[in-house]
Amino acid sequence: MNALRSLDDKVLVSGQIRPEDMEEARRHGVTMIVNNRPDDEEPGQPTSAEVEAAAEAAGIDYRHIPIARGMGPAQVEEMVSALSEVGDGKMLAFCRSGMRSTLAWAVACREQGVPREEVERRAGAAGFSLAAVDHLL
Repeated sequence: MNALRSLDDKVLVSGQIRPEDMEEARRHGVTMIVNNRPDDEEPGQPTSAEVEAAAEAAGIDYRHIPIARGMGPAQVEEMVSALSEVGDGKMLAFCRSGMRSTLAWAVACREQGVPREEVERRAGAAGFSLAAVDHLL
């Protein structure tokens, strides 16, 4: 599994995960996986259906919220919904590098009223810049 980076006490992000990574995700307290990659983004990438089947077999909730060419209101709304439904466990959001997942988390947090400074601080601590979504924050 790619390195997991913590954005807050409920959200982890990473690059691409594979179906065989589900037990490790569970060991980190993950109860929901959010896939922010569209299928067929690059050769050899597991499909959403493959990751979903493995997540379900491991008892982990799954959401597919692909972000291909920018983030629209529908993706933000779906991320807000996922964040509100994660419950007592943790969410692992992934994409190719973790960047799109972090950007989606940041915009969703702002929609939920989290102060901009806190969102920027947490993303920065995980090694991510939010410059690409500055206009949405």
